[in-house]
Amino acid sequence: MSTENVPESQPTSDTPEAASDQTPAPAGDVSAPVASPQKPAEPAAEAPPEEPAEPQENFADILSQFEKSHTHKPASGVKQIEGTVVSLSAEQVFVDIGYKTEGVLPRSAFRNNAESIKPGDAINVSVKGRNEEGYYDLTLFKVSQPRDWSALEAAFAEKLAVVGTVTAVIKGGLTVDIGVRAFMPASRSGSRDAAELEKMVGTEITCRITKLDVTDENVVVDRRVVLEEQARAEQEGRYVTMQPGDILEGTVRSLMAYGAFVDLGGIDGLLHVSDISWSRVNKPEDVLAVGQQIQVRILKIDPDTKKISLGLKQLQPEPWEAAQSKYQVGQRITGAVTRLADFGAFVEIEPGVEGLIHISEMSWGKKIHHPSDVLKQGDTVDTVILGIKPEDRRISLGLKQTLTDPWSDVISKFPVGSQVEGPVTKIMPFGAFIQIADGIEGLVHVSEISADKRINHPQDVLRAGQVVKAQVLGIAPEKRQIKLSMKQLIPTSIDEYIAEHKQGDTVSGRVVDESPTSATVELGEGIRATCRVAKSAAPAPEAKAPGKADLSSLSNMLQARWKGSAAAPSAAPEPLRSGQIRSFKITKLDADSKTVEVQLA
Repeated sequence: MSTENVPESQPTSDTPEAASDQTPAPAGDVSAPVASPQKPAEPAAEAPPEEPAEPQENFADILSQFEKSHTHKPASGVKQIEGTVVSLSAEQVFVDIGYKTEGVLPRSAFRNNAESIKPGDAINVSVKGRNEEGYYDLTLFKVSQPRDWSALEAAFAEKLAVVGTVTAVIKGGLTVDIGVRAFMPASRSGSRDAAELEKMVGTEITCRITKLDVTDENVVVDRRVVLEEQARAEQEGRYVTMQPGDILEGTVRSLMAYGAFVDLGGIDGLLHVSDISWSRVNKPEDVLAVGQQIQVRILKIDPDTKKISLGLKQLQPEPWEAAQSKYQVGQRITGAVTRLADFGAFVEIEPGVEGLIHISEMSWGKKIHHPSDVLKQGDTVDTVILGIKPEDRRISLGLKQTLTDPWSDVISKFPVGSQVEGPVTKIMPFGAFIQIADGIEGLVHVSEISADKRINHPQDVLRAGQVVKAQVLGIAPEKRQIKLSMKQLIPTSIDEYIAEHKQGDTVSGRVVDESPTSATVELGEGIRATCRVAKSAAPAPEAKAPGKADLSSLSNMLQARWKGSAAAPSAAPEPLRSGQIRSFKITKLDADSKTVEVQLA
């Protein structure tokens, strides 16, 4: 390796470690490592006089015995051997690799979670090292154990994983012994901090050669790429075993506004917020926490993107399945207001089952412009079920139905002919609606607004919110209708006339119409009376023939006139004619029928 790439802390050839690397292999052993074949090795430093040579010979003997005990390794340096499956556990596959101790592989390293693997099967494996339990840690990857530069070049060309031992932590990374000294950048070690790097010293790792310069002995290795490939292989093996409908254990890895990502053992699935609970969940953190262990069901697997959709609520019974048998129309129930909309309020009557109170079902009489005028989120309310459609997942609720229906006693409270008072709630072309009690409105038809003048539209004389008085003309409780009249209570000119006069009063009037038996007399503006006409007196006798005149009667009349001692006989009243202004005596005044009768005075 070139001196410019060798950190100052890297051992030189005069160190004991370098000396051990150059220990000559026993005769006939072709698998012994070859140190720097392209350049002559530097002479080893003289050992101190006080240090005997016996330990050096013992180490060589031990190394030779170890190499001979592993003669089954191929001379080419490829550390992939054939093993035999011994047994399988829930998580691991045990393999006989010819050593005193068996090796193990995770089941996820095989397709379908090793469902097709059985004892006695032969598989090719590579040894990565030993695990905490003392078993050999195996991999299906082909791992090379280079013994010379040619083996390194072959591993580099074929992108084979190689086994090496971490020897030291240096500036920027680690030194790794892979038969020759190699450098591994810290960023490609698979560890996150300096403490983890220190722990790697002395451990055996699997890595890949990413740079090889034989001339300068410059070798760079990468462990992270091998870990990522192994993780992908295990993930692929795990992925192919999953099917929609499977129930798995997972760990909540992160929370987002739209849901939670769950680690299913190297593979992440998305638990959408709508699939967390049958009841409404506003934020995933209201229900879940990072690190929480949960059981989920696979809802969908996208074969192209390999995205996995998960469900948590699907492990619980669907509440709407029992809704039809559990709830009936007319049933009174209690629930909590979950949200408000312009058209009504949603009420949760049990987790996962919501009903809607339409704005029109919130009050019998009060005009509700928005549900917030009556309710707010979180309120607990009593309601009555008005309708159920389980197939549409809809329940219609009523709030006003929990109160007494004001129409139940409307006849006794507002009998026909009674006077009522209230504000104008709505004006239509045909009339105006008046609220006479909470939840009760009556209609004043346009023809019942005024008696004195013709009204074309109620808005000509009325406005919304105006308080008016009216008389009840009719009631239809089954139709929730009340007919009202305003003109019946408005004093007219004839009402005032009747109130100001009494029977026997002498008044003046103008004859506006006549008939043989009666005449219509106008006593004032808008006030008309009926005058009965008396039968005409018998006609005067015709004058007798000249020879037959009543001389005695004539002489008596003349004598009275001449002497003035006797009054003249009264003349007959003049007949009524249209246009005449005459004096009349009131003979009848009827306030209920608004009629007046007179006779000539």
